[in-house]
Amino acid sequence: MTALEVAVRGHVGAFALDVALTAGEAPLALVGPNGAGKTSTLLMILGALPPDGGHVALGGAALYDRARGVDVAVEDRRLGFVPQRYGLFPHMDARDNVAYGVRARSRTARRERALAVLAELDAAALATRRPPELSGGELQRVALARALACEPRALLLDEPLAALDVSVRADVRRFLAQRLRAWRIPTVVVTHDPDDVAALANDVVVLEAGAVVQTGTLAALAARPATDFVRRFTSGSS
Repeated sequence: MTALEVAVRGHVGAFALDVALTAGEAPLALVGPNGAGKTSTLLMILGALPPDGGHVALGGAALYDRARGVDVAVEDRRLGFVPQRYGLFPHMDARDNVAYGVRARSRTARRERALAVLAELDAAALATRRPPELSGGELQRVALARALACEPRALLLDEPLAALDVSVRADVRRFLAQRLRAWRIPTVVVTHDPDDVAALANDVVVLEAGAVVQTGTLAALAARPATDFVRRFTSGSS
């Protein structure tokens, strides 16, 4: 089984961040209050934000190891990343957005790969449309397609459903849950919504002020909440 193993340290705002987690074939949820360091953790895994120390390994191969002097470039880590608000280029159509990160010798080959991934996500009909013309659910599918087009070995999803209207969030959540189960690659999902956790993830890592305060299934956290945030989150009142 391929696993994403993370133990990173760094400084985020006014506090020191110290996070350890392991994601396997089942998605892992990373939750916590605003400003807890969740996005910073994803960026350290991705390689876009340098940690002060620790390590990141995927399938046993080091992507970052401060002690050994290993720091693989972002583009070589083979990590698919979907940022908040999706980060699509508004002037490009969906096909070219997806093709942007594909490594291929020709533009034609990159576009062919993009179309194949869009089709896998039931989004081939969106290929020639630009982000301003797409609904929230369509934007999410295009952003996922872009993350998957580089054939990642792991996925990092930062609030993938937060930008969606409540009216479509449940449908898109079901779609994403189905796809994550099918892909079976290590996935870390940052979310503020316990319904996302219940649908998308097996285990949960709770981060507060840069530190892991509790880990376990949603049910285990609800049964014995370690902090007031965990109590409110698992009761749906956060």
